[in-house]
Amino acid sequence: MKKPRAAAAVAVPFLALALLLSGCSQRQTSEKAPGTQQSAAAGQLSAQDAAKLKSLRQVDGHPLWQMRYDGPYERLREVRVEQQANFGCSLFFAGGNKNDPQYARNFDWQHGPALLLFTNPPDGYASVSVVDTTYLGLTSSADFTTERGKQGLLQAPLLPFDGMNSKGLAVGFASVDRADGPKGGTKVGSTRIQRIALDKAATVAEALRLFEEYELDFTDSPPLHYFLADATGDSAVVELVGGKIAVAERGRRPWNGAVNFTFADTPAAERLEDRRYGAATKTLDAAKGALNTDSSLGLLRTVAQSHTQWSVVYGLKTGKVTLVTGQRWEKRHEFTLPMD
Repeated sequence: MKKPRAAAAVAVPFLALALLLSGCSQRQTSEKAPGTQQSAAAGQLSAQDAAKLKSLRQVDGHPLWQMRYDGPYERLREVRVEQQANFGCSLFFAGGNKNDPQYARNFDWQHGPALLLFTNPPDGYASVSVVDTTYLGLTSSADFTTERGKQGLLQAPLLPFDGMNSKGLAVGFASVDRADGPKGGTKVGSTRIQRIALDKAATVAEALRLFEEYELDFTDSPPLHYFLADATGDSAVVELVGGKIAVAERGRRPWNGAVNFTFADTPAAERLEDRRYGAATKTLDAAKGALNTDSSLGLLRTVAQSHTQWSVVYGLKTGKVTLVTGQRWEKRHEFTLPMD
């Protein structure tokens, strides 16, 4: 883990904002955080928070924004969500080139601003993630300049829709028909487990152990499954079935993928009938899982839907992040996460 850095604690404001806590399905959420207080009066940010917001910059007109968040955040703060309609996402891992394993994801959703967020907590790994800021109350570029918008941005670390950490672990999720996991552990929301994994797990194996420690709360959110991969070439689909954690498709081949059906309920032949999963399987199998950034983006383009909002490729050893917004495939944005 990275050496802890001195930083003032970031207090979480009490807000009634629309937050997304489990992706690839649309829902409204209200902040329910008893006992938390705003660290400063409106317009009086702490020096540490002001420094975070000073790093904010607009990257393109989607709009895509970028921000760096150095310091702690309240990782287990309680929130509540309300389920509405579902949308689909596509994720795959291409590990055939051991020097450049890649994790790729299409986020298929209603249009909204996206935030590429670099985080560096004192008690966890550095990471990069993408956040739909609509669910932080920021629905247009103008919102990024308001006091309410700024307060929302300071909570962005809690909402990683997909991401990669400095050890080369990548995470993402997609909605499915059902999720019924084990009970009795510390209860966390459906995206919070991804933040915990990015902060605390270096490998898929470590992330799977974390999933066993927590009770995932889908009471007010659509069911999800999770797709994990790491720099060693390991990958897995995590599903919650019959009160247990079910790990599917782990270690069978140098590539892997997930869309919006559960592997536990879907026979192998039926999986290929899904347009997106079938196309990904055909391409990855033919390449023996060895794709570069260009071919990974090409596959994301093949499986894109009309409402694909962003497409991202994470280099799990290189730290390279290649991001396309709004299916503007000719306009790539490249970033780098320093790797440990």
